[in-house]
Amino acid sequence: VQLQAYGGGLVQAGGSLRLSCTASGRTFRSYATGWFRRAPGKGRVFVAGIDENGISTSYRDSVKGRFTLSRDNAKNTVYLRMNSLRPEDTAVYSCAARSGSYRYSTSEYDYWGQGTQVTVSS
Repeated sequence: VQLQAYGGGLVQAGGSLRLSCTASGRTFRSYATGWFRRAPGKGRVFVAGIDENGISTSYRDSVKGRFTLSRDNAKNTVYLRMNSLRPEDTAVYSCAARSGSYRYSTSEYDYWGQGTQVTVSS
């Protein structure tokens, strides 16, 4: 599975962005997807995950109520809608995929896309 993440950019605090993670190479509908981010000087952390059916999702506490995951398996794409963005959301966001359910650890994902930069100005 090859993943491509895009949709990042520069936005003011309180603004919104929608990130997309598009897969190619294999049927995406059998893979759970996770979004991770790496802020400057920090490690990569789990942001949100969605199972292969789009039924179950999970979010880190700091983004709950602001970020929403969805997926369109017909388009092999997972979306991360980010509202009410804050400067502390500034990071490189990456998507990852694995068979089965989503996980919170980077080591449990088999496929990774390149990151997309999100910068939130105050």
